[in-house]
Amino acid sequence: MPLTLADAIGPPEGIDKDYLWTLNFGPQHPATHTTLRLILTLDGETVVKAVPDIGYLHSGFEKLGEHLDFNQYVTIVDRMNYISPVANEISWHHVVEKILGVEVTPRCKYIRTIFAELMRIHDHLLCCGAAALDLGGITAFMYAFNEKEKIYDICETASGQRFHPGYTRVGGLMRDVDDVWVDKVRAFVRTFPKAHADVCRLLNRNRIFIERTRGVGVMTREQAVSLSCAGPVARASGVVRDLRKDEPYLAYQELSGAFRVVCGTGGDCLARYLVRMDEMLESIKIIHAAVENLPSGPINVDADSKVVLPNQMAVYRSIEGLIHHFELIMTNRQWKAPVDELYGATESPNGELGFYVVADGSGTAYRARTRPPSFIHFATFPYLMVGHQLSDVVAVLGSLNIIAAELDR
Repeated sequence: MPLTLADAIGPPEGIDKDYLWTLNFGPQHPATHTTLRLILTLDGETVVKAVPDIGYLHSGFEKLGEHLDFNQYVTIVDRMNYISPVANEISWHHVVEKILGVEVTPRCKYIRTIFAELMRIHDHLLCCGAAALDLGGITAFMYAFNEKEKIYDICETASGQRFHPGYTRVGGLMRDVDDVWVDKVRAFVRTFPKAHADVCRLLNRNRIFIERTRGVGVMTREQAVSLSCAGPVARASGVVRDLRKDEPYLAYQELSGAFRVVCGTGGDCLARYLVRMDEMLESIKIIHAAVENLPSGPINVDADSKVVLPNQMAVYRSIEGLIHHFELIMTNRQWKAPVDELYGATESPNGELGFYVVADGSGTAYRARTRPPSFIHFATFPYLMVGHQLSDVVAVLGSLNIIAAELDR
């Protein structure tokens, strides 16, 4: 029987309240990373009520979207899910380009797709590695971080920055990739399966890890749908939903035969872990297909469209380039967006990441709101945790992969 909201966060019924006590779990707890707080009501070691408390990493991200232009704001969305920053950039400019009616070039689509899947692997590596670490498995965490470093190097080669690349632009990218970048991507595709297998050997048949995750934090398919879950959390409960297949964008329509949507049926912490592990292998297939079929040509739309910043040398050497540059930078010029409002979404590593943008004709959004998957998934915690032991809190929390910057936007 699915829990109601009253069951999850209301006063417990049928329990002698004299024997209940309240425990603040976080934010100063290693498993909450100093950014999450849970107010737990315990009967002995059994959780009878769990209330998430957000607000420890509030940065005003959405309000900043109303003050920074369509290119500047990419440095802010980088910091929402800071584990997969380029995936956020792709989602933001996906919506902006829909408003402006811009169709990016084939080469740009493929490069963005490669980055989107690298970010998915990057995010899942941290989630699975940290979930094992919180349960006492240190080695798997180290193996996962070795691969994360390689993805950081790939980001640095393309953009010059490892952690917050700020790589996408309206109508294209900051700069084109070169042969060195392609070679690094190919090397990563070639070596990653071995590292993935090492983590699987450490955890998939580990008795302690299995017993700590199997049957813990179970979410049924009906609950996942009613609670608006998405991504691996929903697919682990049997919800066959993936925007890369259902609403294709970038190069996913052309590469749809290269991957499958990974789903589970258990709906528990173990199922969410296994879905993420399998998704990484599917992402490798997409990256391999994309990098081996990478189109030639420009990365930005035609300069005559006046939506992308001109080449630096054109700014220095021609009056037309200088004028074009100033018109996109000066706040009283910039883009001529239609007076419209639009919602668009992409399949980020944690699920559906959407932006709702209200355009007023200027180069800055009148309103910018986001639908972050972590905010939705953190709200499910009371439903998943009630009835479990205190020691299960870290297992459930790790399986949801909550990124606090998405909560306090």
